[in-house]
Amino acid sequence: MSAMKLIAALALCLPLSCHAYKVIGIADGDTLTILQDNRPVKLRLANVDAPEKSQPFGQRSRQSLSDLCWNKDAQYETQDTDRYGRTVAVVTCGGVEVNRAQVERGYAWVYPKYNKDRSLPAVEEQAKEGRRGLWRDANPVPPWEYRKMTRHGG
Repeated sequence: MSAMKLIAALALCLPLSCHAYKVIGIADGDTLTILQDNRPVKLRLANVDAPEKSQPFGQRSRQSLSDLCWNKDAQYETQDTDRYGRTVAVVTCGGVEVNRAQVERGYAWVYPKYNKDRSLPAVEEQAKEGRRGLWRDANPVPPWEYRKMTRHGG
């Protein structure tokens, strides 16, 4: 690798501190587990919300995240910690920002209540227009509404 390529590669890593951790679990379309310092750490994808496992496209969303990250090295940039103690982060697997990729593929919604990435709504709109993933459904229900309905017997 030339010196310039090496410098460019290192510069890309700086915001992520360039630690790569093996992905050892995929819980659903917006939650994965990495092995960090020989212990499992759950990461919740920031800015997005994927269908629940029991929702239409829930299993496909999980499979999509698995295709992107399973058994690969992940880097992440922490944005927050959620009420379950999970690290909420922007995650990159194999050079792909998976938060964005899940929205592009139509396997996650932009989460309006928590989204900090101004470019994501346009990505979601493109997925919608292209009828990708969950946007093939005639009436897709956002997971935050689905959770409310199932909690209240809706």
